[in-house]
Amino acid sequence: LEMNTSLISDLSDATPICQALKLYLKPIAKLNICVALPKLKAPGQTISNWEVMEKIKFMCSPHQFTLLRVTKSTLDFVRFEGETENKNLLSNFITLLDGKHIKLSGFPVLLKISCGESKHSFPTRHDWDSFFRDSKDFDETQPGERPDTVHLTNIPCKFFTDKKTQAVSEELIKITFLSFGEIRNIDVPMLDPYRSDTLFQNIGHQSKTFSYGSRLNFEMYVQFKEYIGFAKCMNALKGMKLVAKESDGKAVAATIKVTFDCTKHLSAQSIAHRLQEKRKIEKLQREREEEKRKERELIQKKAGQRELDLLKEQEERRRKREEKRRRKKKEKKEQEEAARLALRIAMEERKLLLAQRKLESIRLLSELLDRVKQAEVEKLEREIARKAEEERRKKMEEERKRMEKEEKKREKLRRKELEMKSRLLKRKLEEDYKKGEKRRKN
Repeated sequence: LEMNTSLISDLSDATPICQALKLYLKPIAKLNICVALPKLKAPGQTISNWEVMEKIKFMCSPHQFTLLRVTKSTLDFVRFEGETENKNLLSNFITLLDGKHIKLSGFPVLLKISCGESKHSFPTRHDWDSFFRDSKDFDETQPGERPDTVHLTNIPCKFFTDKKTQAVSEELIKITFLSFGEIRNIDVPMLDPYRSDTLFQNIGHQSKTFSYGSRLNFEMYVQFKEYIGFAKCMNALKGMKLVAKESDGKAVAATIKVTFDCTKHLSAQSIAHRLQEKRKIEKLQREREEEKRKERELIQKKAGQRELDLLKEQEERRRKREEKRRRKKKEKKEQEEAARLALRIAMEERKLLLAQRKLESIRLLSELLDRVKQAEVEKLEREIARKAEEERRKKMEEERKRMEKEEKKREKLRRKELEMKSRLLKRKLEEDYKKGEKRRKN
């Protein structure tokens, strides 16, 4: 098991986060135990932390710790961190230990124990609200620059590994975290070989092959479309372990670190920058491969077949010597020879790196100058187009307002005409009525 994982058997207080992947959240159940030490009077007298630990375990019987380790040891006290399998058991451990005393062999004084539940360091809503409110270089209207991204680290790779590809799957991560809300973006840096630390630090050096299998834990960023999804996720993970139930019925619990992203990792600008860096590296790799191909063709053209055969023989002899050296190293396991070989390789790589950096500096400078020039031209073209579009929209708006104004005038005239006709008709009807009444009276 990894350093941050442990086998568990009690899932009574676990809540499912993704039934399809058999993933659960289980409350962290940790205790802080402090044992006050007596003053050591005799020279050379010592106190065994192991003995203290065994006494504590005995006092808690029949309950058992899943983990008990020393976190700090001084002349005045020894502090332990203990973990139980179920949070409901914490009160039992505290009752059995807090305020109690233990007796160590060779010491007449009783040692007092203090015990309490460990406090979990976890960001609160106030933490992220105040951070984004007080940070002046963040625009909370933009994704990635507001409380919407959860950053998780120390996650076991096997929890989210696709069985077919044998690699961490972003799709499985999405399925898991959709229970909190709709997801805008997910980023797993480990899955991008172009973000390897070695590759970025040695951009001119031959890149190393990316190996997923060499990693046990990974980190990821999960960005939600709505704030409510982010808040639900943070609240659900607070004080929790991530538990995976395996096919054989065993369950593995992992202590993961969860916080909100405050680095703009999934902002549009950061994503575009990483994409630009990736394309830059890919271009440099293609250029190096093309240069090597041209160099090989030039050597073949100048040296001819005879010299080429000689080179092949030399290469074969060199390969055999290297193979013999490696075989000898493996058989005799001579540490001194391995160190000298490693130093020699490092010196050769250093020379090659320095030479390649000089060459790439020239190329990068030329590329940057071309890009600056192109960017200025594109900026000018966009500005001209923008002004033309604004002028067109302004004319269209003026024409629309003029037509609306004319339509209002026509509508007003129609209403006046109808009102006049209505009054004339009413007046005529009244006159006809009066005439009719007058005829009836006569």
